Parts: sequence; structure tokens; C-alpha cells
Amino acid sequence: MLNTKETLAQSGVLFGTSGARGLVEQFTPDVCAAFTHAFVAVMQQDFTFDTVAIAIDNRPSSYAMAQACAQALAQLGLKSQYYGVIPTPALAYVAMQQNIPSIMVTGSHIPFDRNGLKFYRPDGEISKQNEQAILSSQVTFSALTELAPLMVNPNAAQQYIQRYLNVFSNTLLQGKRIGIYQHSSAGRDIYPELFTKLGAEVVLLERSDVFVPIDTEAVSEQDCQKALDWVRTHKLDALFSTDGDGDRPMLADEHGHWLRGDILGLLCSKYLNIEALAIPVSCNTAIEQTELFKTVQRTKIGSPYVIEAFAELLTQYVTVAGFEANGGFLLGSNLSLNQSQSSLA
Repeated sequence: MLNTKETLAQSGVLFGTSGARGLVEQFTPDVCAAFTHAFVAVMQQDFTFDTVAIAIDNRPSSYAMAQACAQALAQLGLKSQYYGVIPTPALAYVAMQQNIPSIMVTGSHIPFDRNGLKFYRPDGEISKQNEQAILSSQVTFSALTELAPLMVNPNAAQQYIQRYLNVFSNTLLQGKRIGIYQHSSAGRDIYPELFTKLGAEVVLLERSDVFVPIDTEAVSEQDCQKALDWVRTHKLDALFSTDGDGDRPMLADEHGHWLRGDILGLLCSKYLNIEALAIPVSCNTAIEQTELFKTVQRTKIGSPYVIEAFAELLTQYVTVAGFEANGGFLLGSNLSLNQSQSSLA
């Protein structure tokens, strides 16, 4: 029998600013199983569930890691709902609708020789306290001997698209010609359908069969040049892309200039009429200087710290949100838009 705390300690995998990350060879089947057992044990302290949702990005190593997580759930007598390759927000959204936890197998923007696991509670991303509880959890489990194939449930992608169609008009982007830089993004097959249904004319660009580690916080000179060339060549009104797991957007304007993630967050928060923001210290100070928000609370770098700040803000404000310099955007409260409600961005 194996022990989760010992297995995780020996693996060398640690939680970073967004999930557990490490080299592919560190994420052995038993390490993935240990994370799954520990995560479930922590979640069962506060929630009742019989199913855990799982999805992956396009990294070569991600499917086998998902198999290991699913096998560990089977050891616990729990069901797994596998949604295949979809963006992290799509997985979190569909799982929250079912009130179940979820595991996203992704290393986000880091190179393909590395990978990671992101964990979501039934009510949103895990906290720093949850992370420590997972690492210190002492659960015994059997080593994995065989990984069973996983059947993809396609419903999450369609639910994710429908969420936006419920809020925005199908003519929102009418008359706009938008390029979609597909590369190896987990949402590359979703975004063309979504933008088309919102009225845009879509131009598909550079789909890759090799994993491309796109960092939205440090866009490469090569991608900057591509944006300038594509916008001019295809006469685009905008260019859209994301990082590897689709939770950090990239948007270039009609001139082919990428907007910083925190500026996108600022514009989004203004559009949504957010009262209070929680943002890391790395975000642009222009956010306070706009005086668009009743308060702006600064946090340490990392989405768990942003989420942690929501609790205090919600005691004073009705609409709360947060974002990071990399573009990741989080709603901390429900919003009403056009008579529709949303609780996760």
C-alpha cells in the first residue's frame, strides 16, 4: 500500500501560482493517483458527491495522467466524467453546474516536457489552505497496475458555448472579421463555433499538431510579429487566442498589437460594472488610476490569493471580480446581464 503524503513528498511536485506542476516523469500514475486520493479526501470534508469531472489539454502526456486520476477515483468507488480536451473554464463551469469537484490535467503555458494538475471544488478553484491540506493528507491506496481507456462526454463544450449565447446577442460580433490563432490551445475547436454564433466572420490561423507553450504574460517576439502580419494580410478587426488550457485570453487589436492581460481584465471589469476588484501586485497601476471601481485590493501573485480576497470584499460589495497580469479573469460574485446570471468567468 502507498501513502499519499509520502508519495507526493517523494515526487518533488509542488503547488505553484496555479496548480501542481512538475516534469512529466514526476507525474507517474501513482503520483497522479496520490493527488486524486488526497484531493477527494479534502473535498469530502465539506462536500458530498459521487462523481468527479476530468478534462485535459493537448499535451502528449495529459491523457495518461487523466487515466490515472480516473483509476484512482474508481479505487474510491467514485465515478469519473471525462470531457476530453476542453478549456479549463469549460470544465470548471460544467462541474459547478453539477455541484461536483473537477480535475484539469494541464501545465498551462509551461513547455511540453512538463505538466500539471489544477483542482476545482464544486464552488470554484481550491484555496491555498486546500493545497496544503492535499499535500499533508495521509491516505493509503493501492499502486495502479492498469489504466483503462476513457470515453469522452462531449456535453461540456456545448454547455460552455451556450453559456455565452445565453448572455450575448447572436449579432454581437456581426460585421467583424476575427482571426483565431489556434495553435495547440485546448479550446481551439470551440472558439470558431462560438465566435461564428456570435456573428463574426472567422479566419482560422496556425493550428499545430505539436504542443505550443504560449505565455500570455510574456508574448514572444515571434507571436508579436505573427499578429502584425495576420491582421494586415487577412484584414482582421481583431485576433484572438489563449494559453494552452484556455483560461488566459490573448487579444490583439485591429493593428495587430496584443493587449496586456491586466488591461483586458480592466476593460472586462468596466463592461461588467464591477464594484470591487482583487488583483495581484504585478498588475498595472492604471487600474486604480481609472477610478472606475469602489475599491481595488492588491494580493500576492497567484489566483488562489485573488480568490481568497473575494471573501472580505463580498462583505461590503455586491459585484466582485479579480484578474491577473496574465489575463486570467475570475468572478467573485453572481452577475445579472440582460436578465441572465453567471457565476464563473
